[in-house]
Amino acid sequence: MVAPEWVVQQPHSARERGATNRAHGILSRRSRIFANRRPHVVSDSPLRLLIDSTGLKLFGKGEWDGEKHGRARRSWRKLHIAVDAETGEIVASVLTGKEAGDAGQVPVLLEQIEGELASVLADGAYDGEPVYQAIEVHQPQAAPSIVIPPRRSAVLSSQADTDPSQRDGHIRFIQEHGGSAWRKAVGHGRRSLAETAIERYKALIGSRLRARTLVDQEGEVALGVEVLNRMIRVAKPVSVRIL
Repeated sequence: MVAPEWVVQQPHSARERGATNRAHGILSRRSRIFANRRPHVVSDSPLRLLIDSTGLKLFGKGEWDGEKHGRARRSWRKLHIAVDAETGEIVASVLTGKEAGDAGQVPVLLEQIEGELASVLADGAYDGEPVYQAIEVHQPQAAPSIVIPPRRSAVLSSQADTDPSQRDGHIRFIQEHGGSAWRKAVGHGRRSLAETAIERYKALIGSRLRARTLVDQEGEVALGVEVLNRMIRVAKPVSVRIL
């Protein structure tokens, strides 16, 4: 497996720097080829999906010059990912502008996923009936368990007494037992695995986008996701709890 330039250590000699720059140039020119590539992950069992997003720093031509002279306003894009909780692999991703809402990208992520879903877990930014509906439409025959903490202002739906939704169930449980009891009951702590995947991406691939156009940036992200998934498949440690 050949890792992109931003995964390897920074070269020190002039020859190493020249080789690295050439490799980076080739990847930069060809990154748009990978723009529409999606993670190909096949699971033998229903997926336990974790959804989250993060910001990646971005520099345009003028911003590159401004940064050099200390007067830049850094801009950024948002990387939205869906992670397999069992393996840690990124099974879907989409790159958007910083203005894009997290909840609106859920249908886009779901379109990329092959196979059955056992559950979908996300943080409160994804709360709302549209997200629940998008997940249920994606898998109408056997709707997965949806675990999203309701906002403090959340209210029961008009059908809560006759045909309660999963969201209604969460709201009622929290009203009766409190948020801490709810998080423990539904296993919401697993969401930290999505944060771990994001930190892994930023530590190994980088927290900024080097390409300058959106299509090239999409290719850059697709390459980074593929690198991470391959690394996990061949080198993920197996942890065993000792009682």
